[in-house]
Amino acid sequence: MYGGDEVSAIVIDLGSHTCKAGYAGEDAPKAVFPSVVGCIDEMDIDDTTSTEKNSGSAGESKSNAKSLDTDKGKGKRKLYVGSQALGFRRDNMEVLSPIKDGVVVDWDMVDSIWDHAFRECLLIDAQEHPMLLAEPSSNSQQQRERTAEIMFEKYKVPALFLAKNAVLTSFASGRATSLVVDSGGGSTTVAPVHDGYVLQKAVVSSPVGGEYLTDCLLKSLESKGIKIMPRYSFKRKEIRPGEFQIVELDFPNTTESYKLYSQRVIASDIKECVCRAPDTPYDESAYSNIPMTPYELPDGQTIEIGADRFKIPDVLFNPSLAQTIPGVESFTETGRSVQGLPHMVIESINKCDVDIRRELFSSILLAGGTASMQQLKERLEKDLLEESPQAARVKVLASGNATERRFSVWIGGSILASLGSFQQMWFSKSEYEEHGASYIQRKCP
Repeated sequence: MYGGDEVSAIVIDLGSHTCKAGYAGEDAPKAVFPSVVGCIDEMDIDDTTSTEKNSGSAGESKSNAKSLDTDKGKGKRKLYVGSQALGFRRDNMEVLSPIKDGVVVDWDMVDSIWDHAFRECLLIDAQEHPMLLAEPSSNSQQQRERTAEIMFEKYKVPALFLAKNAVLTSFASGRATSLVVDSGGGSTTVAPVHDGYVLQKAVVSSPVGGEYLTDCLLKSLESKGIKIMPRYSFKRKEIRPGEFQIVELDFPNTTESYKLYSQRVIASDIKECVCRAPDTPYDESAYSNIPMTPYELPDGQTIEIGADRFKIPDVLFNPSLAQTIPGVESFTETGRSVQGLPHMVIESINKCDVDIRRELFSSILLAGGTASMQQLKERLEKDLLEESPQAARVKVLASGNATERRFSVWIGGSILASLGSFQQMWFSKSEYEEHGASYIQRKCP
């Protein structure tokens, strides 16, 4: 299956935090939106909706028509996708993620996310474009077959390819062999790639990702008495020109998960603005008199952030630090020991064959949103130099461009799908009809 140059492939990277979608051959994704879905169960509020529908303004009813009604087994529920739909507070709207531990648990939601990407973001007809989807290294055969099934049966795509995240990151930096440290929203995964294949047995992952760090920051600020007011919970009233007063609004029907989502949006922005990885392991006494950094919250109050700027990112290197933050549930209770980044890297390399260890040490790639934190690369390199064997030349590579680091998986997919030599690799619709979904295991290693 080859569409020539007129038909460009679509590349989609559905991560645990954001979904990236765009055309192959471009240097950045066209659409980036949160991969969580707002969901209203319409079982309990059926009687109220009929009156609302008549009174809703034209604009509102248009947006409601777009949201998908999925009537599969779960009763009726309305799904809202995209940052705009999520930014609007609705009564009884839960914010749910379709992905848990890197694996899809709710296919209805994934379906609505893909639909949003095709219809509202890229404005394309899926039947006309081959699709390259990025998938986590831990994806099971069942997951892949389900993906193929939905893509071919529902969207009727002409061709499909599933590529591993780590491989795409590796391609994005132009290497066939590397150790990919992908630190995203929901988790951090270290995966060795050799000649374009992931070495499955040596993949190491931990549940410490950007969202966990954001939660740590949120709890840490709360313990200091700083309350983050979500954007919907107040309105600004101008008393004198240039002076605002905050009026609190009360919405009793807002779900807990939506409130948390709104707070996390703010907290993750604070994290991206002020946090940076410390040069040395975090130590309470050394950082107690560090100068404060101001940050203005949406409700106008300015907060000062001191030691937390360094403490929160250091959780990546030393997860036990999180236990010193009141209110953060530590992973010790869940019964799995969580390692810091340097140990995960060493462990992963040690699980690989002796012959390629040296090469892996000298090309460690950082990818993902959390990995684009300032000073993270320098700190990881420094820690690895101390831990690694003498003979190894440790080199941590990260694109200097934060955008590239964040979207490296997508960019790798974009490069791969636009290569001429790749065109014979597609899993085409005719092959799907002939061999069935399980053939994807043969076509996409």
